[in-house]
Amino acid sequence: MPSTLPHAHAEFLERARNATARDERFSALLIGGSYIHGGLDEHSDLDFVVVVEDDRYADVMASRMTFADTLADLVSAFTGEHVGEPRLLICLYGSPLLHVDLKFVLAADLDHQIERRAVLFARDPAAIEKRMQAGSVEWPNLSSEWFETRAWIWLHYAATKLARGEFYEAIGMLAFFREQVLGPLIFRRFGKNQRGVRRLEALGLDEEGKLVATIACHDASSIRNAIKASIDLYLDLRADDPLLRPTRRMPGLLRDFIDHAVLPVR
Repeated sequence: MPSTLPHAHAEFLERARNATARDERFSALLIGGSYIHGGLDEHSDLDFVVVVEDDRYADVMASRMTFADTLADLVSAFTGEHVGEPRLLICLYGSPLLHVDLKFVLAADLDHQIERRAVLFARDPAAIEKRMQAGSVEWPNLSSEWFETRAWIWLHYAATKLARGEFYEAIGMLAFFREQVLGPLIFRRFGKNQRGVRRLEALGLDEEGKLVATIACHDASSIRNAIKASIDLYLDLRADDPLLRPTRRMPGLLRDFIDHAVLPVR
């Protein structure tokens, strides 16, 4: 936990704690993210988990936007279906602007956690701590097979967009590939949980600059080189799991496609 918090974060945290304590529908307020992992600064999000009484959950889910609006000056908010988490309310407060995640859960949900969160408030602190300590903690890291079944399809998609001259689409797919495949595999190489490309620079996990080579400009030659660099880096990272069964005829088929079907470099 941080010894000191930026003023805006400290003020909001206190407001959230007080609001949760006043509302009888809630049994606890937890916090995760950089608050517990370190590195929290003025640009950090606040990642709250609000534990709801079982018999009040439907009411809370129906009125959670109203609760979020009471915490501070709410600029905008939306729910987290796009990340597979409908319980999540993603909020922007200001001024100063502050990103806040509010996830509303039941006590039973603490039996399976992605991180060991800190307790900011609890009506029964001993019971909450006991449940959290008894629950499993496992980050949703993905298997080598998950990456292998997707990597070549995604890279081929980028190559087809380059071949069609849709440079923005190709560049977007390369960014997606870094976040979904290359970044997580770099974290895996260093024995860390797969967190996309979060804090790769701060952690010094790409000191050789291999990931930089996968970034493309709006130019056919640049995109082609970035796709090839993505292939090379993926193969390098894939080798960390010698038990993985590689996809048949890859990367040969994709390299041939890039060399013969993609627009000639001008």
